[in-house]
Amino acid sequence: MAAISIHQFDKCITCHAWSPDQSMVALSPNSDEVHIYRMSQDKWERVHVLQKHDQIISGIDWSTRSNRIVTVSHDRNSYVWNQEAAEWVPTLVILRLNRAALCVQWSPKENKFAVGSGAKTVCICYYEQENNWWVSKLIRKRHNSSVTGVAWHPNNILLATTSTDGKCRVFSTFIKGVDARDSRTGSSSDAKFGEQIVQLDLSFSWAFGVKWSPSGNTLAYVGHNSMIYFVDDVGPSPLAQNVALRDLPLRDVLFVSERMVIGVGFDCSPMVFAADGSGIWSFIRFLGERKAVSSSAKYGSQFSEAFGKLYGQSKQGVGNDGVEHSRTRGGIHENCINGIVALREDGSSKVTRFSTSDWTGKLLYGI
Repeated sequence: MAAISIHQFDKCITCHAWSPDQSMVALSPNSDEVHIYRMSQDKWERVHVLQKHDQIISGIDWSTRSNRIVTVSHDRNSYVWNQEAAEWVPTLVILRLNRAALCVQWSPKENKFAVGSGAKTVCICYYEQENNWWVSKLIRKRHNSSVTGVAWHPNNILLATTSTDGKCRVFSTFIKGVDARDSRTGSSSDAKFGEQIVQLDLSFSWAFGVKWSPSGNTLAYVGHNSMIYFVDDVGPSPLAQNVALRDLPLRDVLFVSERMVIGVGFDCSPMVFAADGSGIWSFIRFLGERKAVSSSAKYGSQFSEAFGKLYGQSKQGVGNDGVEHSRTRGGIHENCINGIVALREDGSSKVTRFSTSDWTGKLLYGI
């Protein structure tokens, strides 16, 4: 990552997503619209405004293969936007929800997407060629409260969810006629649609920000009790760990490698977590912090110096002096970081860049 850029797009950013070639960014300025910006002559120019929802847009995802945008909103609706010539044309998705849609994510193969909602329901949406529309199958009566996060396993079948009932769950989303039974997915392709693979009762508070590692062997999510949870061998006998934070809660996480995670949230500065050789996870440092816990020294070569530069860290910022006990909260971000999005090279699972957005309308990204 050769350079860092930050831009004030609006008074607030609810969510954002990047185009496949990362030349454009779609974001919701805490309204019922999606604004699409393109970099032109070193300036961000608004080139499209997507208008179809009538309440706040709560989730956006931009597919990397098919160049389609999916949006969800508090109006209980979802739209898939296809670019035709110079315009974006919406297609309504039949969600059948009676509460707000809260989050959305395309599956790895982009033949499905998942929508979490305030109706204690997850919608798995897919395209029906015969009728030329998007329909959904619902995972019902599994959650006791709103579904705050969804994350697809790399096998395109398993889906992890977090909820304000404090639990993280993993379901099978196998749909006959949409998914192929593949021996490489193991027993997950044998499970019926909506079958619960595991329920993790690790948090006693709201849970958010669930993500899978690139291999799908590790699951991470966060609790509103200032805890982050790591789960290996997801199944009947999972191996779980938790790391307690002395600072404010996280809202979202991102695996930058199999053994390294970035967490963002109410503390306004991204936090780095890493696993050692024995698989034990621990907090390493805040990005931009000049002092770090001693265990972080051995991760210095693994962690790009440019990530630190995102938040003002100097080259000699990693040391063995321990974390400072009094730390000024925030930095470039002055309010809660509500999203972190990976910027990947074409066809690569390796994360070398990422972007973060906050409730003050700032978007920070690597170029």
